[in-house]
Amino acid sequence: MQNADLLEVIERHPTKVSGAWVFRGTRVPIAALFENLKDGASVDQFLEWFPGVTRTQVEALLDCSGSVPPS
Repeated sequence: MQNADLLEVIERHPTKVSGAWVFRGTRVPIAALFENLKDGASVDQFLEWFPGVTRTQVEALLDCSGSVPPS
């Protein structure tokens, strides 16, 4: 995935969450995904906790970042 494609799943706006990068159409910071994965959560758990975020968004972001979600 290229950076331009990544902008289809994330966005940043000064009036949303103090300008943090968030999943497009939500107020969920992308940092929340990485923090939760680092703490041992699975992608399924993250999606359950943040229902506005889609699996497609998470997979696109992880693909671009080179991260591998825990099984």
